[in-house]
Amino acid sequence: MELDDRKVMILREVIRNYLETGEPVGSRTISKLPDCKLSSATIRNEMCDLEDMGYLVQPHTSAGRIPSDKGYRFYVDQILKDKQNEVQELREQMFQRVDRLELVLKRLAKIIASDTNYTAMISGPSAHKAKIKFLQLSKMDDKKLLVVIVVEGNIISNRIIQVEEELSEKDLLNLNLLLNSTLNGLSINEINLDVIKKLKQDAGEHRALVENILNELAESFSNDDDLQIYTSGVTNVFKYPELTENHSASRIINTFEEKDALKEIIRDVNAVEDKDHDGIQVFIGEESPVPNMQDCSMVTANYDLGGGLHGTIGIVGPKRMDYEKVLSTLKTVMNQLDRSFRKEDEGNDGDGQE
Repeated sequence: MELDDRKVMILREVIRNYLETGEPVGSRTISKLPDCKLSSATIRNEMCDLEDMGYLVQPHTSAGRIPSDKGYRFYVDQILKDKQNEVQELREQMFQRVDRLELVLKRLAKIIASDTNYTAMISGPSAHKAKIKFLQLSKMDDKKLLVVIVVEGNIISNRIIQVEEELSEKDLLNLNLLLNSTLNGLSINEINLDVIKKLKQDAGEHRALVENILNELAESFSNDDDLQIYTSGVTNVFKYPELTENHSASRIINTFEEKDALKEIIRDVNAVEDKDHDGIQVFIGEESPVPNMQDCSMVTANYDLGGGLHGTIGIVGPKRMDYEKVLSTLKTVMNQLDRSFRKEDEGNDGDGQE
């Protein structure tokens, strides 16, 4: 049995109606639609076929039908294929002169959760492939040195290191020049043994200090424990009755409250290779690689700001989430994030190191 045009039309309308109401859909409901020219009996027969094919489920003997995971999958893969991206107000709200990427991502999580009525999470960028823009060494006192590291995307890390040697202002100036002239434009991964060897040779009597600085640099941007994840709209899960059953909502909320669990989600979804060309993945029910998320749907996308800065955006909601809006939101957000942030970053390239 194949899905002909009539079955596709009925399946689409059942899904749309269920997305709006959350109630099982009967044949009479479909027959009353303005563009439907079919009788209730015909629709009922077609719905039986769709149930036999696994696209619909009848929760109770006398009730209507609701979509199965297979039905939702069809909706995502086929019905939304040719839809245009539409989320207009995000373009004006996302960037309001915020200087730091962390503030942008926090604001963005709130916008997504508010716009969709679902739960949003965004991971801060992984910076181990990001290019170094500059380093600044400053004395805190005779025994402490502040190391400020800035990579593309204006991601900043501050480290404090102990120093055993006395450093004059001239020593600091020469070390700043040496480190910046050697490391500027390199990613953490590109600081190899040859680079380290040359730096230590050029540092002369300060070679031990330079080695300490390089260790701090590597630890600062290579440690997964520092991965930031921003969430918003976690309590939105209570808006959907099906997620309050069997303690699903509690499991979902507990997952969002645990940083290690969120990092595990990011790793799991990025390990799945089945992405479209925009890096978007849709996990419906048991398709989710995260056990505590298998009573709902999760849509994720990867953003890339260039220079090795990339992260993940995720939206979690019920299986009957408005996939069309979610997909459009994600694609619009990624495009706007890419355009606006790269433009903002390029505009800052000429700034000084103050």
